[in-house]
Amino acid sequence: MNLVRATTPTVVKLAGRRWSPWAVVHHRGRKSGRDLAVPVVVIATPDGFVINLPWGARTNWVRNVQAAGSCIITSKGTDHRVTDPRILTEEQARPYYSRIAWTIARRFFPADAWLLLRRTP
Repeated sequence: MNLVRATTPTVVKLAGRRWSPWAVVHHRGRKSGRDLAVPVVVIATPDGFVINLPWGARTNWVRNVQAAGSCIITSKGTDHRVTDPRILTEEQARPYYSRIAWTIARRFFPADAWLLLRRTP
């Protein structure tokens, strides 16, 4: 069992709470139809969220969200319905981060893709 698979259940229990640095993406499996949850680190934007994708844009949960066109993000104790998933390049993602957040993200969670999601009113 790999480290991610072993720690995900614990992180999901902690993620999304008011004091937690993690959020939870709630989505439905495009093949299984099961309700699933994955812990992520998000950057809140004025109208949505940006998620760093250190394992790439082709992971199953990202593909599930893209196929559905929406998901729910639980962040800081609140559920947010989000839509319009869009993959961003490094140049497109950079403006959403403060200088310090970008430095930390690039150092500890290097990625070549980010996911932008818009809150629904």
